Amino acid sequence: MVAGADLVAVALREGGKMIKRIIRHLLSGEWQTGRLFPQQTLNAIEQEIIASESAHAGEIRFVIECGLGITPLFKGFCTRERSIDVFSQLRMWDTDHRNGVLIYLLLADHSVEIVADRGVHPKIGTPEWEKICRDMETEFRQGRYESGAVAGIKAITHHLTQHFPALGPPRNALINKVVIL
Repeated sequence: MVAGADLVAVALREGGKMIKRIIRHLLSGEWQTGRLFPQQTLNAIEQEIIASESAHAGEIRFVIECGLGITPLFKGFCTRERSIDVFSQLRMWDTDHRNGVLIYLLLADHSVEIVADRGVHPKIGTPEWEKICRDMETEFRQGRYESGAVAGIKAITHHLTQHFPALGPPRNALINKVVIL
């Protein structure tokens, strides 16, 4: 009987977490993005991407999403699943060497994911991508959004310059502007 009571308690706790997550996502909005990422911060991120891409042959995109809509929430989408979906929607694979890297920030979950195309990912590996994400999240939790984003781009740049050195003038296959969803 105790095991059944424990199971009910766990189900209620998990249901409560889901309800809190849904509310957090539905209350997130562009006002939050504008407050945390004012235009000067967006410009700094874009400039860092431009500087980065002049040092290597890779492509970087930075995406900020306030919160998920009701359908992905009820389907139980996690940040990773959504980041892969966004990677696809933005056609990040449209690079000559399959060397696109997406930095995806889901504000409502306070979560960062990096999705690297198949030409990049095996050379750098999951542990390094996860470290960059956690470092960025640490900066963001301390309210340092611009420095966290720039540091993440610089960390990615370090890896891309090793594996995809610049081969002549930069060829910009993907736009550098920060995408806000």
